[in-house]
Amino acid sequence: MMKSRLFFIAPLFALAAQAAPVSPAVTPAASPTAPAADNSPRLGHGFLIKHGEKLVFSPCRDRVYVMLEDASADRQVGRGLEMAGLADGRTLYVELFGVLDGNTLRASGLNLALADGRCQRPGGSDEAWLASGNDPGWMLAAGGEKVSLQRQGAPDVNLPYRIFTRQGEVAQFSGEGPEGRLDVRFEKKLCRDSRGGAIFGWTATIQVDGQSLQGCAWQR
Repeated sequence: MMKSRLFFIAPLFALAAQAAPVSPAVTPAASPTAPAADNSPRLGHGFLIKHGEKLVFSPCRDRVYVMLEDASADRQVGRGLEMAGLADGRTLYVELFGVLDGNTLRASGLNLALADGRCQRPGGSDEAWLASGNDPGWMLAAGGEKVSLQRQGAPDVNLPYRIFTRQGEVAQFSGEGPEGRLDVRFEKKLCRDSRGGAIFGWTATIQVDGQSLQGCAWQR
């Protein structure tokens, strides 16, 4: 956060008949304004375990432990954790959007939850979204310079990347090139992978070459 310090010098001249000039008075320097706290949710990766009524979160490769509080609308986080198999003593790998408040992580959104999963490497500058589905198997990666769709038994489709259009709970992308037209729609709803059992924060619908693909999406 950029912050600036402004010094205001207000010279005061008093002129009176046959009176000596008064030296300019200088006002004290204004105190620097403290930067506003950044309360925007950030994506955290780590492990979650339930102890009685308490949820304990520990970031990947860190021995810090904080309490987790579901601050999401309609209990989106809590419902997703339950779908992933949250139970007393069971460990979940989770990716959550939230704000750390002292010793409490206030989670406002679920990105991914997987029972007995391992830490995933955070996405780089070339990954903004990932999505996948089954029957037939497909995988989409978006970010950096391109949007790339790979499908089982079909040629890849690669298009120049641009930031997805966001409107409410929906993120969309449309593009066309020599390899075909691609329409992508992600909706912020809990989504269960039909094979792996993972729970994701977004559903995915892909339209390509007259084919409709269904699956789940998550942010990177």
